[in-house]
Amino acid sequence: MEIPLPAIEHTIRRGVILHSDTFDWIDYGKFFVIAGVSRDHVAGFFFINSNIHPSIFSKQEQLDLQYPLKKADYSFLTHDSFLCASDIIKRPRHDIALGISSGSTAVIGEMKSSHICELLDMVRSSRLFSAKDKRDFFY
Repeated sequence: MEIPLPAIEHTIRRGVILHSDTFDWIDYGKFFVIAGVSRDHVAGFFFINSNIHPSIFSKQEQLDLQYPLKKADYSFLTHDSFLCASDIIKRPRHDIALGISSGSTAVIGEMKSSHICELLDMVRSSRLFSAKDKRDFFY
């Protein structure tokens, strides 16, 4: 039985961890977290990386937006990792639902509620994001 897209869209909410291979600029599957939500869009799309990219070490504001994720907290991780919250990517919720429906995107789990609260505090206090983006997606 095929799940209707509106039902899939309902599962796409703040804190959901997904995996997808549909990013044109990345040639392998990536884990990512939905951190921001609005009625029709999601934002954040913060990628989970094994390490912090070396170029970020000289950019304190971006470095401050690398959230550590422990393997002990998330069973899908093979080692301690980092959630890179330094760049907001926005997508229509419908597009994510289509990816889930087609099998190119999979729901992996959810961030712990205390972790999503800490992540949101980081994003809300950052000067890298506009007041509009913060208001529209992260409150």
